[in-house]
Amino acid sequence: MKRKTGTFILNAPYTVWAAIFIVVPLFIVLYYSLTDQNGAFTFENIKNLKDYSHTFGISIGYSLIATAITLLIAYPFAYAMSKKSVASQKMQMMLVMLPMWMNLLIRTYSWVNILERNGIINNFLGLFGIEPLKMIGTPGAVILGMVYNYLPYMILPIYTVLSKIEPSLLEAAEDLGCSSFE
Repeated sequence: MKRKTGTFILNAPYTVWAAIFIVVPLFIVLYYSLTDQNGAFTFENIKNLKDYSHTFGISIGYSLIATAITLLIAYPFAYAMSKKSVASQKMQMMLVMLPMWMNLLIRTYSWVNILERNGIINNFLGLFGIEPLKMIGTPGAVILGMVYNYLPYMILPIYTVLSKIEPSLLEAAEDLGCSSFE
């Protein structure tokens, strides 16, 4: 019984934090979605979601494209990282995690600064007489931001799984006729 009490006390701060910053906002969103401007109960907001079907479609399309690109970058990187020495793996892991130490908003605004009309890329292109390109607000910029921000979250789980595969399992697969990538 003493152990359960200790666990409960240790979990209490997170439980309170989760309730305040996860559960309460979800109930607020639910309240506003089921009430009108006067606070009266209505399903009108739910019925109007069809007006945003195009936006939902674009969002789903961007997310699928960003996921595919992120996977194409993350899997080979994680595979190569899992085959390196332990010291090299630690260094690469640090380099993957380093951007995550900064706030997501700061990283996103950094990309805005790079891609804007007077940003670093357009200033560099201007040195060669190339007119500034419109990059902010384009689908490519949105997908680039998503890939950049979520790449570490795909590399780390893939690396974890690949690094735990037993070499004997790979040898057994080769004995059964599977080809090796090495």
